[in-house]
Amino acid sequence: MIIFGAINLGLLLFSFVFFIPKDTKKYDLIIILKKHLPYLLIIFGVAALHLFEVNIIDKNITEWIGHDFAHNIQSLEGDAVYWFSQHWTPVLVYFFVIIYIAVYPFTLWFSPTYFLITDNKKAMKTLAYGLLLIYIIALPFYLFLPITNVYTYYNAGSALESVIPSIEKFFYSTTTQNNCLPSLHTAMTILVAYSVSLTGNKKLTYFAYFTMISVIISVIYLSIHWITDVITGGLLAVGVIFILRKFMRGK
Repeated sequence: MIIFGAINLGLLLFSFVFFIPKDTKKYDLIIILKKHLPYLLIIFGVAALHLFEVNIIDKNITEWIGHDFAHNIQSLEGDAVYWFSQHWTPVLVYFFVIIYIAVYPFTLWFSPTYFLITDNKKAMKTLAYGLLLIYIIALPFYLFLPITNVYTYYNAGSALESVIPSIEKFFYSTTTQNNCLPSLHTAMTILVAYSVSLTGNKKLTYFAYFTMISVIISVIYLSIHWITDVITGGLLAVGVIFILRKFMRGK
């Protein structure tokens, strides 16, 4: 937690120096919150629903289904992702673990914070509605199609634990080992990057796309997600963005 907090604090300070425009206007906080409140409620609501699913519902439904579909995925993909865990390079492992554990969560909470600071309603609306659609579509898969992550399926060592001991205890309070398809990391990092691009802030957009690419590579390199998870997560994000673009343009 100390490492996680230190990285996020460092990223926050870095972001205020390099990403917040110097000519940002000072707005009345109460007025801004009222304007963005519906979208913030959607974001917090989805986060609460996800935590409820992970900590209350998922285990019971998984036991009721009684089948791990990871075997079906493995029969299609083979050992392609598992191969990486047998050829890890320490420097890359450290880099991608930090991206996965710290930088990715940072973009999730900093992006709506930035939209508030700059009073960018379009970007906030896109993020909120996109998150809602992604989770509504993904939830039935998480509940009724349990797929164990790669390193757990192969009983391989966890890259996360090797870099930050005991991190999984915290990490798996926000997710489960069998909520893999579609990859929420893939879908959300694409959605965040797209939402940030709507602000016109080039520096922040480059950072968001760099994070997006790094996160997608990390879930494969660290032997967490199956390739099928990443593909379906990407298709889900692109589909949701297409719907949002069409709906918001029409409105």
